[in-house]
Amino acid sequence: MTHPAMQAIQADITTLNVDAIVNAANKSLLGGGGVDGAIHRAAGPELLAECRTLNGCRTGQAKITGGYRLPAKHVIHTVGPIWHGGQQGEAQKLADCYRNSLALAEEYELHSIAFSGISTGIYGYPAQEAAEIAIKTTQQWLAHHPEAKLQVTFCCFSAEALATYQRLLAETDLA
Repeated sequence: MTHPAMQAIQADITTLNVDAIVNAANKSLLGGGGVDGAIHRAAGPELLAECRTLNGCRTGQAKITGGYRLPAKHVIHTVGPIWHGGQQGEAQKLADCYRNSLALAEEYELHSIAFSGISTGIYGYPAQEAAEIAIKTTQQWLAHHPEAKLQVTFCCFSAEALATYQRLLAETDLA
């Protein structure tokens, strides 16, 4: 059993037909490697043009754009923390990424959102800890915002990440 408003899947986030996908962006919002680069390539040059008007984004914050050539209607860009061993507020900043992205989804009256593994790529956040923060923060946010009626998908790149999310979601049901 899983939380009715949260699920984990293994997929390419750029192929998901949801109201918004969440981009693990860098502070410039002008594209980069990993998921960020893939989203920019799939969305087309219009995404970069809109991102240029946003004047970047601080760690833990989130900004929304159109989805352009993506199946998703919107892209929510959030800047995760770079892992420095966990003693520099990384957990709080990562939780802020989820809270602020969910708040934008609510503000724009979206019904479905898909998160990539924020900060778990080149930023080096340990995948297990990042997944725990993602699920706990999302569960708490949904509990405090029942009117949002959001379906949250954690989009995993690897089978290993999917197994972690599925296990954590199952444990969440037991709590």
